[in-house]
Amino acid sequence: MTDATPDRIDGVAAKGRLDRLRAGLKRRHAKETRFKWYGRLAIAAAMLFLAVLLVRIVEQGHTAFYTHTVTVPVYMDPARIDRAYPQGSNFEQLAAEQQLARMGIQDDAAGTRAAQMKRLFSSELKFVAADLVSKRSEVIGETVPLAVPLSDDADLYLKGEISKDTPEDQRRLTDQQIAWLDRMQTEGVIGSHFNTALFTNGDSTQPELAGVLGAVVGSALMLMVTALIAIPLGVGAAIWLEEFAPKNKLTDIIEVNINNLAAVPSIVYGLLGLALFINWMHLPRASPIVGGLVLALMALPTLVIATRSALKAVPPSIREAALAMGASKTQTVFSHVLPLAMPGVMTGAIISMAHALGETAPLLLIGMVSFVPGVPAAIDQPVGALPSLIYIWENASERAFHERTAAAIIVLLVFMIIMNAAAIILRRRFERRW
Repeated sequence: MTDATPDRIDGVAAKGRLDRLRAGLKRRHAKETRFKWYGRLAIAAAMLFLAVLLVRIVEQGHTAFYTHTVTVPVYMDPARIDRAYPQGSNFEQLAAEQQLARMGIQDDAAGTRAAQMKRLFSSELKFVAADLVSKRSEVIGETVPLAVPLSDDADLYLKGEISKDTPEDQRRLTDQQIAWLDRMQTEGVIGSHFNTALFTNGDSTQPELAGVLGAVVGSALMLMVTALIAIPLGVGAAIWLEEFAPKNKLTDIIEVNINNLAAVPSIVYGLLGLALFINWMHLPRASPIVGGLVLALMALPTLVIATRSALKAVPPSIREAALAMGASKTQTVFSHVLPLAMPGVMTGAIISMAHALGETAPLLLIGMVSFVPGVPAAIDQPVGALPSLIYIWENASERAFHERTAAAIIVLLVFMIIMNAAAIILRRRFERRW
């Protein structure tokens, strides 16, 4: 039997502590590795969901960016055209009958085939023909080519959205109309091109003529009103709260309420705008000025919080140095603190404007759910906006509006990407400047 020496006991204890330290270090490294993988998996999942969303939107909406037109020679029959009022002439029937004759198809006594052919043309045909006759009356008695869009159903068929394999009673195009479309496409009468009308037209009840220009202009006018109201008030309130306001119960209550207002659902601001600006102040319903005021109220809390965070990020030494050099409190804030905080202020302002751009619920409550054709020219005229236009088109019964819904979403996303890119560029410019 041997006795353990003190040195041997100390060596065993030290080895045990070292083993425990190594085991603990190994566990910490394993936890750190797992945490890194959790973060990577979270980012990968977010990117996957975003990619699926974007792919689905592009897949559904890319067909709206091109369209089909038909070019038909039309003989302007003097016996069927009223020179004094060409808008009252039935140019669609005239073009349909002549197209059937060129294809060697005999119409029946009831004009059934002409009616079916007419449904392949957009109603734009009568406006194009009437405008041509009113501007150049000498074309009456001549044959002139008219290039007009196809109807929404004919356009969807040529895009592959309507299949001829579908039973005839389950689609809006008959087998005969599909055969005519195939023949006209083979003969080169029908052609496809970029859909400029999507960006140059306002809303329309005819899907092939509907565009986003009116909604884009309406959203831009609303954002202009929102920016002119929210940015000066929000930045000014943040500067006062952060730099000048005394720290007491009143300012504490104001700060708590601002934080609470930032979490209020947007539909509540819509109810406030309906009650305050429309019912009480009697401002024009569905106008950019009302929409801008509502969105400004909604953007103010976020803008105040973002500006205060930017002001807090400025080192206290900047304020102390300015005051030590004899600058007043106002000079310190506006000549030294605010310029350094400007990148964060600009980022917060543009991001809050981008958030306001995508809001739908407040706009629906102030009347922007109604059909508004054309393009607005002033801030007191009824307008549409991109979010409300997307809502209207998605709920439309015509199938062709659904592809335009996805196209409008793409336009809205591009609009927001441009605004966020502008925020990044402005931030970097101010950072380089200061």
